[in-house]
Amino acid sequence: MQLLGRLEIKSKEKIKEFLNKEHTGRISSIDQNGYPQIIPMNFVFLNDAIYLHSHTKGEKLDNIRNNEKVGFEVDRELEFLPSYFEDPKDASLADTLYISVVIKGKGSIVENREEKTLALNGLLQKYQPEGRYEPIKPDMEVVDEVAIIKVTPESMRGKYKIGQYLQKGAREELAKKILERNSATSKETLRIMGFEITDKGLHMVEEPVW
Repeated sequence: MQLLGRLEIKSKEKIKEFLNKEHTGRISSIDQNGYPQIIPMNFVFLNDAIYLHSHTKGEKLDNIRNNEKVGFEVDRELEFLPSYFEDPKDASLADTLYISVVIKGKGSIVENREEKTLALNGLLQKYQPEGRYEPIKPDMEVVDEVAIIKVTPESMRGKYKIGQYLQKGAREELAKKILERNSATSKETLRIMGFEITDKGLHMVEEPVW
């Protein structure tokens, strides 16, 4: 299998899991001059659609009303791999471990109050899981004070690069180098790669399957 195929996330559940954990996505719409406008926004993935909340006026809303074709992207950099992991004399060998999801679809402005309420409560549940708020109801004024953008996917593709393309020995060697470098994200990266850190050292506890 070619490397590109090995980087593709095959599991829709893994894509949903990733989207539910990430806090910032980027929506791309086409402006009146034909240029893409890209905006980072909070979002929630509900009922196989992306929902975003916005002010009631703005360029991105105008763009979507004029052209329903949009893109949406979410990514997480897991770990930068310095070039000296491979060769201290060849800077071109620097690399990055990551997870990303790219959606192409139709954008719309939600008008239905029940659907707007569903999206707003979904956003609250995602970003404020500790609660301590009054759930929004369709008859509340706040429903009229915000706009809800809906992205209905026509295609949704995910990619991940966590060392799955390497033979077991090479993957273990990479994990040791990541642990030794000890970046702020190294322990979480190793967990995603399927490794566990114990008093006895580093060992793989599971083969990640995406």
